[in-house]
Amino acid sequence: MSRTGRPTDDRKEDRLQFRLSEGDSNKLEYCCEVLGLTKAEVIRQGIDAMYIKAQKQK
Repeated sequence: MSRTGRPTDDRKEDRLQFRLSEGDSNKLEYCCEVLGLTKAEVIRQGIDAMYIKAQKQK
């Protein structure tokens, strides 16, 4: 049995697993609560911010 969600042009097929310190986990939870975002959304926005920073250094 397969589950089908809403169609999207931005499929998220890659999975990433990592460990966080308690402090980093608390920071992530805080950001989620204050910003009203999921953990995945906060992490994606962080990746975008770091990508822009890296592009500026080039």
